[in-house]
Amino acid sequence: MTKLEVSSRPELRGADDTVIEDAVAYADPMVLRGLLYQLTGDPEVERIGVRSATSGFVEGFVPATGAEVALLRGKAADFLKAYRDAGAGPIGVGPRERLPASLGLMLGQPLPEEEVDLYVEELALDPAARSLRWREPSDPARLKDFTVTVIGAGMGGLNAALQLRQAGFPVTVIEKNAGVGGTWWENRYPGARVDTASRSYTHLFGVDFPYPNPFCEWRENVKYFNWVADEFDLRRHIQFETEARALTWDEAAGEWEIAVAGPDGERTIRSRAVVTAVGFLNRPNIPKIAGAEAFAGSAWHTARWPEGVDLTGKRVAVIGTGCTGYQMIPELALEAAHVTVFQRTPQWLFPVRGYRSPFPPQVNWLDRNLPFHTNFMRARACSLDAIARVAEIDPDFDDPHACSESNRRARDTSLDFLRSKLGDPALVAAMTPPHPVWSARAVVVDPDYSILDALLRDNVTLVTTGIEGIERRGVMGRGGVLHEADVIIYATGFHATEYLYPMTIAGRGGRTLGDLWAEDGARAYLGCMMPGFPNLWSVYGPNTNGALNVASFHEMVALYALRCMETLVLEGGRTVEVRPDAYWRYNHLVDQRNRRKAWSDPRAHNYYWTRHGRSAVMNPFYSAEMWRFLHRPDLADLEIA
Repeated sequence: MTKLEVSSRPELRGADDTVIEDAVAYADPMVLRGLLYQLTGDPEVERIGVRSATSGFVEGFVPATGAEVALLRGKAADFLKAYRDAGAGPIGVGPRERLPASLGLMLGQPLPEEEVDLYVEELALDPAARSLRWREPSDPARLKDFTVTVIGAGMGGLNAALQLRQAGFPVTVIEKNAGVGGTWWENRYPGARVDTASRSYTHLFGVDFPYPNPFCEWRENVKYFNWVADEFDLRRHIQFETEARALTWDEAAGEWEIAVAGPDGERTIRSRAVVTAVGFLNRPNIPKIAGAEAFAGSAWHTARWPEGVDLTGKRVAVIGTGCTGYQMIPELALEAAHVTVFQRTPQWLFPVRGYRSPFPPQVNWLDRNLPFHTNFMRARACSLDAIARVAEIDPDFDDPHACSESNRRARDTSLDFLRSKLGDPALVAAMTPPHPVWSARAVVVDPDYSILDALLRDNVTLVTTGIEGIERRGVMGRGGVLHEADVIIYATGFHATEYLYPMTIAGRGGRTLGDLWAEDGARAYLGCMMPGFPNLWSVYGPNTNGALNVASFHEMVALYALRCMETLVLEGGRTVEVRPDAYWRYNHLVDQRNRRKAWSDPRAHNYYWTRHGRSAVMNPFYSAEMWRFLHRPDLADLEIA
């Protein structure tokens, strides 16, 4: 299916020239460059020059001069006026063969041939591009017998359920919460929002969802997931407030036995296949601090934020300064009487304009009225290669603080921001990480108000000397300094490297995933399959952080699993699992490539690198590489019985 803009757009038909000219003044010029060329083939658009520019830690391209920006805006206004005057009726995207050139113009450089298919797919011109299209008709009886259970109704689980149902598989979803959204159902702390562009945080079929912000807060994310559940009638497949406790493979029956606990108590369900979609930032990690149980006030983890809590006039202690802490602290500082921040390690901060602000209404007007604007805006944000490049270690680059020239430039950008905001050299030093950029998760912040502005407030204290313990009145810092508090908030992350925790999963012969991963941590083939665990796929499993945006990774794994199931149904197979040699070959490649990334730096202490001397979390590949790995199953790597 190819997307065809069919709306008559009464809003555009009623717009005068002033409205159109005002709207295009807010358009991304590089998006206009690619989109206009695709729609019109205008050679003057193709000739517009570009220059390099930096936004946050990302190095990209913008039009070379203001005059060229004005030219693009003028052409966009002329196009919309002509389209309006012609009735604003159905319109196609233009010739398919022009898309690689148009996408290259949007990106500012020619699109390599090996990346074309990924970018065209990410345009979402075909919203069903990552749905299973059966290569031949299936036997209805075999398909009806191939039951699938999905565990989790967040982004990955909802997509898997939808794609399974559309392909004809009987599907049941187990969800421990009372609603959909996964981590966005749970994480409702002040300041909670995505730190990747919301345009890329939707499925292909959600490309036209009306996001109000460049980086949406949790309420808008929940709104999106509710839209998915309702628009596609998925709730009837979901068993809410039901938790999967254990999975056991029944060899004789060729089924998974799933122990669940819900409103009606404990019970067992069975299915031919299981797709786990529980995420990896799912189970809160609360550190064991001496005396914590003696604290007289209230305490909670950020992922368990009490509904309706009022911190006005309260003394709040925040333990932890990862992305969550840095998002939350500025908001708490506007409400609480005093905030004491306990920081073990600072994080690299990168200012991105509009991080805390909604889109200007003109941008949303363009979404509704400029054909294919949402598609090109999505594709502009679809690749994570900028992160992969800035994290790549150049063995010939000699700098104790950076791993390459681009990594050094990113570091300088962040340091310039710190100095401009804080001024005080001692505070700048306290907020400067000891490791290269992307050794740990870099944090996007708003240039106008962020953790740095909060630290300058009279009601915020930064403590970097460590914690001795907690007592009845508050948190005891090193040296016996008591920081009194009414509330302690743990911004201490999750059991990120303990995939599928706390479920017990036993495969062939009773061997558990814990047994498989005992020696050096969680691993998977392509992030989704493990040997000895037939008909089991993990969405957002080990080593799937990076390479592809979250929604894209979820979609690609679901499609990969569906194509494996298709093979079983069409060819009379009973089970499919990865061969041990393929599992290890892929994982050795992952480990080899990860050792060439900044997150292998021993100075960083976080979930990116484990005690086993490897990463169970990070994906070191470039976007098109990972997309190709998952695009179609390599049957030589699989055992089908």
